[in-house]
Formats: sequence, structure tokens, C-alpha cells
Amino acid sequence: MKALRKPATVVLLAVLTTTLLAGCQEQREDSAAGNSTTNNAAASNSSGNSSNNSTDSEVIKEGTIPKEGNVILNELAFVHEDQTVALSDVVDQTKLERIFGKAEEITSHTYSADDGLNMDQLLGRTKILYQYPGLEIETFDAGKGSEFRITTIEITDAKYATIRNIKVGDSVEELTKAYPEGKLMGDGATAAEDSFRYEPVNYVDVMTFHIKDDKIAGIRISTLLD
Repeated sequence: MKALRKPATVVLLAVLTTTLLAGCQEQREDSAAGNSTTNNAAASNSSGNSSNNSTDSEVIKEGTIPKEGNVILNELAFVHEDQTVALSDVVDQTKLERIFGKAEEITSHTYSADDGLNMDQLLGRTKILYQYPGLEIETFDAGKGSEFRITTIEITDAKYATIRNIKVGDSVEELTKAYPEGKLMGDGATAAEDSFRYEPVNYVDVMTFHIKDDKIAGIRISTLLD
């Protein structure tokens, strides 16, 4: 009888050992699977955060922002009798006459290879310059049959103010308070004369204030032509 019990005990121990080992193996596999899922989720979140951070920190590039309705680029504008005129506005003689009256002089020029100006980038394009007392507005088309847009505004009269209410005759102190983002180009090296430059987005579209004897003598709003 004792001889029979001994093999039975050995078999029972073997079964128990096998069962315990199988349980430990399943537990390790479950744990590994859980860790893998957690790591994958963390990696996914990290990837998502990286993508979001990349989007949030994207630098505004020149030419990627449409001017129509853009608040920043509409800063490059001036006001006359409740009418706002901005850089890149589409205009013609009729529209400008409604705002400013009849121009003192209107001149136009279509650039060509034989005009002696060597402006190859403007070949085939036409410039129209409208002159009013204390104001000049230059417009360009993009080619034959296209609309004309404002490319340069020159102001020398105090009745035309920027949309931050800065005008010819205002002091440098008033200017720097209204446009803290701008800077004096000569860094104050010449007290008698200097230029103050305001660039809302890039170096292509700018507003430049001509300073003379610590006061604004002129305002130029312009864009670089392609």
C-alpha cells in the first residue's frame, strides 16, 4: 500500500507544479501585454503632442497669409473721413475719386524691355500714380487685363492718419507709444533725422515714418514688388 501511495504523491506534486508554472507564465504574458498597451498609448500621445507642438510653433512665412480680411496686414493702412485705405486694396480712378476727390495728376507707365528702366521683373505690368495734396497712391496691375492694387502710399499731410491715429507732425514719443513693435533705423544716432520702421509680419510689407527734428515729416506704406 505504501508503495502505491508514493508514486501517487509524486504524480500529484508534478501536476501541482505544472499548474503553478502555467499560471505564472500566463500572469507574465498578461503583464507584458498590459505594459505593451501602456507603452503604445504613451507613444501615441507623445506623437500627438509632438504634432500639436509642431503646428503651434509653425512660423508664419512670407506670402502665406492672404491680405483680404487679415487684421495684421490691414494695419498697413490710413484713414480719411471714415474711409480706410490699405496696402494691396483693389482700386481704380473712380473709387479713389469717391474717397479723395479728383486727383491733381495721374500718370501711368507700362514697363517694357526698351524703356531704359531695366525693370525686368515688371515687364508687361502697368503702374498708375495718383497725386493729391499731401498724398500719393501708387498702383500696379499683375499683367494685361488684371485689377490694380495699391503698392505704395506716401503721406505728407496731417489730415491723413494711420489706423492707430498717428499722423504727420506727431512726436517721436507719440509714435513709439502707438507702435511699440517698431524701431528707429538709425538707433537715435542722428537727432535731427531718422526713420522709424514698422513691420507687422515680414520685411515685404512695411510702414516707414520719416523723422525730422523729433517729429514725423512723412509716412510711407509700401510692399516689395515681385
